[in-house]
Amino acid sequence: MTQVIRVILPQHLRTLAQVGGELRIEIDGPVTQRSVLDALEARYPMLRGTIRDQVTQQRRPFLRFFACEEDLSHESPDAPLPEAVSSGAEPLIVIGAIAGG
Repeated sequence: MTQVIRVILPQHLRTLAQVGGELRIEIDGPVTQRSVLDALEARYPMLRGTIRDQVTQQRRPFLRFFACEEDLSHESPDAPLPEAVSSGAEPLIVIGAIAGG
């Protein structure tokens, strides 16, 4: 069953992918961080290596994943995303973390 997932990227990644606003990504099978990122990178190959390391598949340190007002950054990449994300009611939000001293 194909599901349409909404994804919001930070501005610098939207610029790189040459898109504006919210993206809609089709997912076949379970909706997880991994399946969403796989589909996102397949559709927008220029994003490969920007959200997660290409070799280790680990999330980049200064990016966070949020959905349904929850920080999902430390969840397993294969854990199902919340039902509201799977149904398209809520977006998966990728946020560039702010660092400084």
